[in-house]
Amino acid sequence: MSTLADLSMTEAAAAVASGQATSLDLLNACWANLDKANARVNATIWLDREGAEAAARAADLAVSQKKPLGPLHGVPMAHKDMYYQAGKLSTCGSALRRDFRPTVTATVIARMAAAGAYTFGGLNMAEFAQNPTGHNKTFGDCHNPWNLPYITGGSSSGSGAAVAARMTYAALGSDTGGSIRLPAAACGVTGIKPTQTRVSRFGVMPLSFSHDNVGPLTRTARDCARIMTVIAGHDANDPTSAREPVPDYEAELDGDLRGLRIGLPTNFFFDDTDAPVREAVMLAVATLKARGAEVIELALPLMGHIAAYGSIVSRVEAATIHAQWMRDDPQAYGQHISSRMYPGYAIPAPYYIESLSRRGPILRAFAAEVFDKVDVLISPTIRTVLPTLAETDIDHGPPGTEHRFMSVSSATRPYNYLGLPAVSVPCGLDPNGCPIGLQIAGRPFAEARVLKIADAYQRDTDWHTRRPPVLA
Repeated sequence: MSTLADLSMTEAAAAVASGQATSLDLLNACWANLDKANARVNATIWLDREGAEAAARAADLAVSQKKPLGPLHGVPMAHKDMYYQAGKLSTCGSALRRDFRPTVTATVIARMAAAGAYTFGGLNMAEFAQNPTGHNKTFGDCHNPWNLPYITGGSSSGSGAAVAARMTYAALGSDTGGSIRLPAAACGVTGIKPTQTRVSRFGVMPLSFSHDNVGPLTRTARDCARIMTVIAGHDANDPTSAREPVPDYEAELDGDLRGLRIGLPTNFFFDDTDAPVREAVMLAVATLKARGAEVIELALPLMGHIAAYGSIVSRVEAATIHAQWMRDDPQAYGQHISSRMYPGYAIPAPYYIESLSRRGPILRAFAAEVFDKVDVLISPTIRTVLPTLAETDIDHGPPGTEHRFMSVSSATRPYNYLGLPAVSVPCGLDPNGCPIGLQIAGRPFAEARVLKIADAYQRDTDWHTRRPPVLA
């Protein structure tokens, strides 16, 4: 049965602005699904019911007084628990920060608040944003609302699960190797990793200086477009943030794909793809072709270099950020986290500098070879049908479990090293009833284009509107 919680984020904002629903109505709809399903899904770390209800009443008062309303006005949200809000808990999914309360607020949280949204909780996540599955030894594993024993994708596990299970209208995630796109794919929602530097990272827990990205998980591409218009742009508190002008991403969603060239890679991204995943992706490509897009097969250059250099950069930077904690309290980390960081301390500095210095030339060569021929690249977000939490539990599983664990993010990691924007949208269900994700990537600062294609696909399909069984 459809409820207020089934509205997309943009629909929810429109309902509040028009008086068709109050912000408190929206919040109560989220509470109802939290009360119904969260004990099984484990999508949250903390909730602030009292503060959220006060924020909802204030939002409703602004509507009644006919005050100017922002594009997110009155929409309740919860975010991955690594976005700092001054005075509020921010555990980063770790025992080491179980009681951490920052003194600053993340720029993206401040911008969303200025646009009228408010936060009612912190969502479960992989410890320090460092796994692709959703395992967490401190706060418990997050479970997939489509099939509870299966992974949610990580590290923004609670974000994907909570948006899918209608516990929140939208959620911020972070993406260092796929951590927005993986839970979007696994949980059947829409998530975008912007171009590197497109969105400020001030006040967000870091993992890899060169690979970290901030972005939303939502029900629809239109929702992502609206949030991106709010949060993108230069921030004086983050000198790495780009000064590139921010378009109205939502205004670009016209459904017209005539003349657009879609690249279908003949190497790497479809390697070892399970048949149900390949079939779903190819059906999605056919849907886009029917809207006027041209499909071009092409081989991608330098993929081996991209994978090798990207691994070096992310390992060394994560090891550097965590060096003091690793010295002081290594036992506080999950085994799979520390085992991935220790090799970072053994990588010689020249290898790291080489990996960074080659990044620009590789991106230029890749862009010249690929984006002179096509406008976007399409692939699976996750190459295989979803594994279970047990099959990817590398802290307790048999030999070989680590390969299954790491293969989850094999198709997402290259775009972090290249810094390219990429969106994941749901495009089917696998034989276990778990979602399949379609990944669309473009040239630097082409968020509008990848979102336009995602939106066009969602105009012709209903995967993004389906409710997971946990709500039945």
